[in-house]
Amino acid sequence: MQLSKAQKKYLRKVSHKERPLFQIGKQGLTEAFRQQLESAIDKRELIKITLLQNSDEEVNEVAQVIADDLDCLIVQTIGSTAVFYRPSSKEKNRVLSRELAKIKG
Repeated sequence: MQLSKAQKKYLRKVSHKERPLFQIGKQGLTEAFRQQLESAIDKRELIKITLLQNSDEEVNEVAQVIADDLDCLIVQTIGSTAVFYRPSSKEKNRVLSRELAKIKG
């Protein structure tokens, strides 16, 4: 799955208005946390997470692990925040997917 520059730009624009759904703290990426991420990205297609200051993790490393685990794309990492995209497996949740399909580039 690859996104064009225009599509990534659109996703960054959409994510800018969103608040982070999840925060990663001292415990890092637990199995329960990964399951919650899986459920959220399937419903929303675009999720934003932040790393708390007490986390021992680096945002780029965590983003890559999450992207590999959930088979999703990293849209952006900035500061302690990461944004991920993956088309939903359910047709009714594919709102962003339909918008991205309209964007050429």
